[in-house]
Amino acid sequence: MPGFSIATHTLDVPGARLYYERRGTGPLLLMIGSPMDSTGFASLADALGGEYTVVTYDPRGIGDSSRDDTGDVTPEQQASDVHQLVSALGGGPADVFGSSGGAVVGLELVTAHPAEVRTLVAHEPPVVELLPDSAQVQAQIQDIYDTYRADGADRAMQKFMVHAGLMPAAGQRTGAPQWQPSPQQVARMRASTDHFLAHLLRPTTQYRPDIAALRGVPARIVVAAGTTSKGQLANRSAVALADQLGTPVAEFPGDHAGFLAAPEQFGRELARVLGETS
Repeated sequence: MPGFSIATHTLDVPGARLYYERRGTGPLLLMIGSPMDSTGFASLADALGGEYTVVTYDPRGIGDSSRDDTGDVTPEQQASDVHQLVSALGGGPADVFGSSGGAVVGLELVTAHPAEVRTLVAHEPPVVELLPDSAQVQAQIQDIYDTYRADGADRAMQKFMVHAGLMPAAGQRTGAPQWQPSPQQVARMRASTDHFLAHLLRPTTQYRPDIAALRGVPARIVVAAGTTSKGQLANRSAVALADQLGTPVAEFPGDHAGFLAAPEQFGRELARVLGETS
C-alpha cells in the first residue's frame, strides 16, 4: 500500500463534470488516457506518488465523469478539459504523461496551451495521419466504426484489437509481462467501449498534429514507444511523429500498455525521463 492518501474531486467544465484523483507530493504530474480512465493509471500513479503530486482523471463521458451531449469528443475538446483541470490545480507548468489517445490529447494541450506543460511524454499516440499508409489505415478504422453500427461493440472491438496489433495470434507468446485485469476493471472497460467506438475512435485517429507549432513550443516533448510493440499501429505512428519532430524515440518497458503490466519498472523509466533536461 502507498504511504499517502488519495483525494477524489470533481470539476465542472463546459458541458461536462470531470472526476479526478490526487495523490503524493512533489511537482505536478498529470496522467491522461483516452479511453482509459483514472483506474488504469492507479498502479503507475502509486509508484510515482513518492516523487510527484500525481493527478489522474476520467475523460468526459468515461468512468465517473459525465457529459451533457451525445456527440463526438475531439482531442481539442479533451485538451480544453485538461486545461481547465490544470488551472483548477493551480496552473502549470506540469509534467504530462499521455498514453494512446491521451498522448494525442497531450499533443493538442501543448499546442493550444504551451505554457502549461513542462515535459510531455507522449506514449504511442495513434497519430495515423502521419503514416505513409494513412488512407488505408483510415479505411480500416471506418470499417471498424461501420461494424460497430451494424454488428455491435464486441465484433467491432475484435476488429480493432487485430487492426491495432494488440491481439497476439493464437498460440503466440510475446515474452513480455501481460496485464491481467480484475473483473471490476473488465466491467469498467466494457462500459466505456461504446463511447470509444462511437465518439472517440475516429476523432482521435483523424487528428493531425501541428508539427511546426510543436517544434516551437517551450515545452519538452518526448515521444515514447514500447520495447515489445514494434510494428504495431500506435508504435508506428509514434515513430512517424518523432521523425517529423526530429527527435529520438524513447523506449519504455513493455507494449502499448506496459505501465499496466509492470508499473514499477515503467515508473522508474518515466521518472528518469522526466528528470532529464532538454
